[in-house]
Amino acid sequence: MPEFPDPESRNALAADCRRCPALVDSRECISWGNGSLDADLVVVGEAPGAGTPEADRWQGGNWTGMAYTARHSGRKIRELFADLGYDPDELYFTNAVKCFPEGEDGSNREPTADERTNCRPYLEREIGRVEPRAVVATGKHATESLLATENRAIDGFLESVLEPVSLPGLDTTLVPVLHPSYQEVWVSRLDYTYKSYLAAIDETLTGIG
Repeated sequence: MPEFPDPESRNALAADCRRCPALVDSRECISWGNGSLDADLVVVGEAPGAGTPEADRWQGGNWTGMAYTARHSGRKIRELFADLGYDPDELYFTNAVKCFPEGEDGSNREPTADERTNCRPYLEREIGRVEPRAVVATGKHATESLLATENRAIDGFLESVLEPVSLPGLDTTLVPVLHPSYQEVWVSRLDYTYKSYLAAIDETLTGIG
């Protein structure tokens, strides 16, 4: 079981935000980044999910106010970095969009282009403050949000996994990885085992100065 983040590490960049009316209506609270502001890596997800309010601790960012604190994806991505040998104080976790985007069935929908654009200044501020060696984007949509800071787009996500991309405007390097929710499905389809996938991530991150 990975360590639940210290609530004191929650990096609230605003007391409130109402840039996206639909997100204001659907969220329980803003899911801010959390972790060390001197982290070696910033780990970026897409947006918080609906969460599990009845859970003991891992309720999800929509309820805890902290990114990557869900029972499934939050624990899994934190466990991955623990397996890679990173201590919690070497990591900072956040989302490209800070509020839960509710779909018609009550579950997640993809954030709109406007929602990503509205939230991007927060993400840029976080990365600028932490000054990480690399930014690890978990999944296609987080990768797209980070490439958008350079006015770039993605052709095929799976082809981009573990392919470093320079982000000169943020003075860091982007490394796309699989989203934790789909990791078990795609690790084998990319001809990895979990162990070899970890080794590939470690090799990629070690090669970034």
